Amino acid sequence: MTATDENTTTEPAMDNHVAACGLRTHPDFGNLTIVDHPLVADKLGRLRDAATPNKEFRELCCELAMLLAWPATADLEVTETKVATPLAWANARSIARVPLLVPILRAGLGLVPGFHALMPQATVAHVGIYRDPDTLEAVPYYVNLPDKLAGWRAFILDPMLATGASAIATIGLLLERGAALHDLRYISLIAAPEGLRTLFAEYPRLRAFVCAVDKHLNDHGYIIPGLGDAGDRLFGAGAGRVPDTAVRAVRRRGQPA
Repeated sequence: MTATDENTTTEPAMDNHVAACGLRTHPDFGNLTIVDHPLVADKLGRLRDAATPNKEFRELCCELAMLLAWPATADLEVTETKVATPLAWANARSIARVPLLVPILRAGLGLVPGFHALMPQATVAHVGIYRDPDTLEAVPYYVNLPDKLAGWRAFILDPMLATGASAIATIGLLLERGAALHDLRYISLIAAPEGLRTLFAEYPRLRAFVCAVDKHLNDHGYIIPGLGDAGDRLFGAGAGRVPDTAVRAVRRRGQPA
């Protein structure tokens, strides 16, 4: 690394094409791609900043989602076709399968606009999962997925991978409906090492894409240094941290769910 001034550095030329494109793998997780690019670093820094207002936070999530979508969609199948330009026919290619976007509510909604901007034909499904504050376990409270997912390429969207429980629960819901693990891509802005270990222990062949791997989880299961509560920073704190579902109401009354 070569210094150009006190606060600015430039990287030396890299022979590895993947590294030169701003992509690298993690030494402990072979199927994890980290998008390590100056544009990502700049936007992620502003995203982490506690002074960043909600509107800018949403915009940064959208922009980072588009930058993550580039490598995550690199192996999409395409169909050869032809289009008529104003002057002649031209060879062209189009995405062969309609992609499926699966945001994990509520924070995952912040990544949908970026992916949808690049793939407007994509179908959007929703999975609602909250983390029990006592056990840190993932509890599904809303599932709106196609009944049959065989043949779908699905992108699971969640800004933060903390314990990994929500990601594992969502992947399980997709696999139950016929999705193939090799057709799933997990997309997150930041991840904790603990969550990555849990996720890849359960699904070692899953392909995942993140902007950064942070230091660790604290005693409350929050990513350090992290970026705070992504859902609150996207939509405001009044949207409800723990959904009050009928199932929870039954459990509070001490009855079997």
